[in-house]
Amino acid sequence: MDRLAKMRNSRPDSSKERLIYFKDPDTTTEQSEIKKTNWTPRMLFKTFPTRESRQTTAQRKPYGPTTEEVTQWAQSLDNLLSSKYGLIAFRLFTKSEHCEENIEFWLACEEFRKIRSRSKLRSKAKTIFEEFVKAESPKEINLDFNTKESLHQSLLIPTQSSFKAAQNRVHFLMEHNSYPRFLDSELYHKLCRIAAGEQ
Repeated sequence: MDRLAKMRNSRPDSSKERLIYFKDPDTTTEQSEIKKTNWTPRMLFKTFPTRESRQTTAQRKPYGPTTEEVTQWAQSLDNLLSSKYGLIAFRLFTKSEHCEENIEFWLACEEFRKIRSRSKLRSKAKTIFEEFVKAESPKEINLDFNTKESLHQSLLIPTQSSFKAAQNRVHFLMEHNSYPRFLDSELYHKLCRIAAGEQ
């Protein structure tokens, strides 16, 4: 029994072994234990993605139009203009053909119709007229003489429908000119292939 007790007493303390194993020659035992505690979580964090990050990745939505969306663009100009990606694509196309003044005028009219303040209506109407309607304006659109005169007179007391006739005219021009060319363009066909996952 005495021999067995001596063997037990002579067995090294396992906790001291761990302290010695992690001990830095230039640090205290307490600092070594802190190193041991912090090291393992950092390595695990780098090695395994957290549950939250996996959920975020799974819930991430793809960017760009869907196949159904690009198909609807070919059904009508209104479908194209009401689509976020469709509008972006159409504006890029018209800019590449140097005929972006029509879509920009149409968009300016859409914003104009939302204005409620009379002073803002008057200011915005003047800006639109000078930029798109006035003769030799930077982005002059193709309007007949009577429509231009009507718009010029409406600048005195503009209403939300002041540009309605001109906007409808521009919509007609786009529908029969730039819109068909857009559907036949490489840009549109490429977007169709991307939406279908072919590129």
